[in-house]
Amino acid sequence: MPLTKPYVVKLGGSLLASPALDALLGTAAAHGAIVVPGGGPFADAVRIAQAERGFGEAAAHAMAILAMEQTAFLLADRAPAFALCATREGFANAAGRPTIWCPAAMALDADLPRSWDVTSDSLALWLATALGAPGLVLVKSARVSGGDPTLWAAAGLVDRTFPSLAAHYRGEIVCVGEADISKLDAALSSSTKAAA
Repeated sequence: MPLTKPYVVKLGGSLLASPALDALLGTAAAHGAIVVPGGGPFADAVRIAQAERGFGEAAAHAMAILAMEQTAFLLADRAPAFALCATREGFANAAGRPTIWCPAAMALDADLPRSWDVTSDSLALWLATALGAPGLVLVKSARVSGGDPTLWAAAGLVDRTFPSLAAHYRGEIVCVGEADISKLDAALSSSTKAAA
């Protein structure tokens, strides 16, 4: 049953190669979630190109956002139950349908550092804040311990900007490790009960 205000679910780019990807997308769809895609191999290509060509951080930041956009189209092709959304109006018009964020229209002008200190994790939290989402679930392929964004940043699970954004976010933040489908379902199920 979709939430009145859906949770945001950020799927790390490394999950594109995971056998759990389709089940993770299915779980997010069943809860009417907003999926924020990581940049995956498209963002890796930006890092390689920056090292080879020497362009600046602001350009790399914009290109990494476009890498997320490419992943959004990949995921939407793989999971047609989702609608692609690029704007607040698009999310409002999705009418309970699960959505995948195409971030360029909103994120390129966001008031955030334009560097690798902001990745898709912080952009997912920024979107959750902008849309008034009641919670954010980060899904990682790596093992996660603890529930503190500062510890996640120290462990390299999230970017350096994430803890400061988290300190001002009023919703719930959950980090699910090892692409654990049952933990994602539990996080989204508890959010459904809380909204009922």
